[in-house]
Amino acid sequence: MAVETSGPDLLSVVVLLGAGVVAVPLFKRLGLGSILGYLAAGVVIGPFGLKFFSDPETILHVAELGVVMFLFIIGLEMQPSRLWGLRKDIFGLGALQVGVCALLLTGVGIATGFPVAHSFVAGAGFVLTSTAIVMQLLEERGETATPQGQRMVSILLLEDLAIVPLLAIVAFLAPMSVEAAGGMHWVPIGIGMGAIVGLVLAGKYLLNPLFGFLAQSRAREVMTAAALLVVLGSALLMQVSGLSMAMGAFLAGVLLSESTFRHQLEADIEPFRGILLGLFFLAVGMSLDLSVVAANWKTVIFYVIAFKVVKATGIYAVARLLKSSNREAIERAVIMAQGGEFAFVLYATATAVGILDGQANAILTAVIIFSMFLTPLLLVALRFLMPEEKQDLEAVEVAEGLSGNVLIIGFGRFGQISCQPLLLRGVDISIIDNDVEMIQAASQFGFKVYYGDGTRLDILHAAGAGRAQAVLICVDKAETILSIANLLKSEFPLVQIYARAYDRGNTIELIKIGVDYQMRETFESALIFGENTLVGLGVDRREAADVIEDVRRRDAERLDLQVAGGIRAGIDLMKGNAPVPGPLIKPRRAGQVINPEVAGVQPPQNADAN
Repeated sequence: MAVETSGPDLLSVVVLLGAGVVAVPLFKRLGLGSILGYLAAGVVIGPFGLKFFSDPETILHVAELGVVMFLFIIGLEMQPSRLWGLRKDIFGLGALQVGVCALLLTGVGIATGFPVAHSFVAGAGFVLTSTAIVMQLLEERGETATPQGQRMVSILLLEDLAIVPLLAIVAFLAPMSVEAAGGMHWVPIGIGMGAIVGLVLAGKYLLNPLFGFLAQSRAREVMTAAALLVVLGSALLMQVSGLSMAMGAFLAGVLLSESTFRHQLEADIEPFRGILLGLFFLAVGMSLDLSVVAANWKTVIFYVIAFKVVKATGIYAVARLLKSSNREAIERAVIMAQGGEFAFVLYATATAVGILDGQANAILTAVIIFSMFLTPLLLVALRFLMPEEKQDLEAVEVAEGLSGNVLIIGFGRFGQISCQPLLLRGVDISIIDNDVEMIQAASQFGFKVYYGDGTRLDILHAAGAGRAQAVLICVDKAETILSIANLLKSEFPLVQIYARAYDRGNTIELIKIGVDYQMRETFESALIFGENTLVGLGVDRREAADVIEDVRRRDAERLDLQVAGGIRAGIDLMKGNAPVPGPLIKPRRAGQVINPEVAGVQPPQNADAN
């Protein structure tokens, strides 16, 4: 029975939800993951399965909407400052992997007898890894914030950005008559670039005033509707400009990521994230044309295997060239050796301009979908062949129902010392950590530490963050510190947040977030170290203490300058390019100025990074 989906249809919604509810738990129980469950369910209910859905155009629109909304959520988490921090991986590692894999995959097409244009389009489509699948896999494995995960995220960002020049290249490769070749290709490129610039300018100067005006209405649903309007409007702008709707949604998310309303938008949209992802994967499964696969099964199988093997080889070679470990290189190759959702956009464009015909488009689309199907299966096989060292949680209690007045997140060397004054004063504390060995070692010394990941909202609720008077962030990774602080500030605005900072840059970010107190992990110990060095050199202890207090005061002044006027101002002050009230350090003898630049010693460029 076919279900018409051109208008609101309750049966269509029930079929979609029912397919996911049945398939996903079954596939997860089998150890195959939720992604494969959604894909398989889409095949079963699609036009080439039980035919609950029969309109391919509607299926395509559903799939595109899923990608659009998903990339908006990704963009919302990618502040420009974070993108700038990943610039080396994005434009170094990402560009190298895309370039190498594009050349290798194009070579596969040429070696099997296809023209250069056809080979390039087919290979370029397979280069564009599925952002949705990789991000979902990283999230399920808890690796999104790890260095390995961040490198994959950087590559995905470069691949998402690459759709713009790839669409331009497809326009250049399109068959044209000599009369039409007089510069007409520059028109769509100019329109596309103009749309991107216009969207960025509108986002920078209009979005905050817009949401500020709407916030005055105090109607939460209006804010959510406005967010959706921005997303879909940006996607529409990119579409009418000849670019990808998903790119417009991603840019809108990035522009809103610096908005003061970002956390509200995240809280409103987050509940729909899993549903939208599931909807996308269901639509991908429904898009698989089994009749084309049956008629060309040898071709489909050959190119699925050839493209995956060649792309995996290129990914592994690039990873090892840039000093990644063997295991990380293999995992990256297995996870990213697949095509992605942007390939559908690229192949559709190539078909529209005459590079590909309808059958070639259908075959290549089937190759992409089968590569998506195989990725979770290959990851299961990799775990079987190269098992990870699993942490034994049997002797560890998971954080649940905790109610201490103070919650400590992280029980390493910093957290262990920080908790001692609280314990001596009889403060009721709860402690969580995600290192099982640390938890077991702490128990031998009488500390009760619960297992829990502080970057997860559900764990924070279970650990009593909402009931605590104060939360101490004592973890050691800068990005994890910021992630926890952001989450606490947005979800538990009344709780006091005390944060360990990794370095000066981390300190500035924490101040901007609005934590109640932050402390660089080595700052005070280094000052005491320097003070005792002065005493050892013959300086009077009281005078040494005055010098250290002066350093502490000047450091606080520099920090205020950097927060208020940007890091550049603080660096200029350090290098003497800005007025400094008095000498850098009080001299021991009158008239003696202890200043590195006066002494002819240039401070290192990262002198203000600690």
